[in-house]
Amino acid sequence: MGTLKFKTTIKCMGCVSKATPFLNEVAGSENWKVDVNNPDKVLEVATDGNTSVSDVVKAVQEAGFKAEPIH
Repeated sequence: MGTLKFKTTIKCMGCVSKATPFLNEVAGSENWKVDVNNPDKVLEVATDGNTSVSDVVKAVQEAGFKAEPIH
């Protein structure tokens, strides 16, 4: 099990609420979190290998935000 990290435009808990259904669908409700206190608004997604970077980026975009992988 690994962790994918993304810099996002999810700025507040209201934004997190808006993105929640999209991220839950792609990653599962217990498998992701956004650090809104971090200047880069880092999204961390725990993955079992079935969730790809592109799946997460697409889900965030569908919620109306941007995400780019952090390497």
